[in-house]
Amino acid sequence: MSGDVIEFPHMKEDFSLDQTIPIALKRYYVVEDVNRAAEGFSQTWWPHLLRLKMKTLVDSQEFRDILGDATTTGSLASYMSTYNKEKEISEQIVAQAEADSPKSGFNFKQYYVTPIDERGNIRTDNVNSTERISDKQINAVIDTPASSHYGFYVGGDGVAPNGYPAGFGTAFPDNYNDGDYFLRTDFLPNRLFRFDGTRWVKIEDSVRLTTTNTDTRANWKTKFVNEASSTTINGLTVEQRQSLSNALKPKADN
Repeated sequence: MSGDVIEFPHMKEDFSLDQTIPIALKRYYVVEDVNRAAEGFSQTWWPHLLRLKMKTLVDSQEFRDILGDATTTGSLASYMSTYNKEKEISEQIVAQAEADSPKSGFNFKQYYVTPIDERGNIRTDNVNSTERISDKQINAVIDTPASSHYGFYVGGDGVAPNGYPAGFGTAFPDNYNDGDYFLRTDFLPNRLFRFDGTRWVKIEDSVRLTTTNTDTRANWKTKFVNEASSTTINGLTVEQRQSLSNALKPKADN
């Protein structure tokens, strides 16, 4: 029957079964108070009138048995409640916020970073070699930066500055050159290193995360907050993630 046209005599337009037809719901009320009206007595003082105080039935916890769950398709609450619409609006707001600001902190990778030595001069990797002088010209090759020089809060993203290539893995490579970058993925958060000719030196940590609290936020802070396991302490099993009212609940000393 999908796609067939149903004609309604009192309507000018035709609707197909694929279209959504609005459903008219009855108005539901809740009786809050009942008392006898002072003016509703007969000559024999027999009451004839009752005064009722009512309010509109809304989707709340106390009426869950009557309305059902708003997340269940076809339930009365799914038609009366604004839960699904508010959830849709909230998800759209979060999606727009993630598009406007994908990660926390500042993105400064589009800026060029000049490698500076301890004297404040531009550092080159062949400054002390004779290769830099040929045909009475100085051919200086600029070294890779040893730091980002930008002190933004939570600005590290684990990407090498100036677009330099960087390897990654859980252990440092066997073959490397001075100024090479390497991202250690076994660190949490991931940590970017640079080989200075003698040892691997830390450059930055990848701490720029999405602002939405999801499981992809890989650092120790979010791992601690989102930890859903349990721990046994002195024979008592305790959930690691619980509300403060449960964690700080007073207990009697036995």
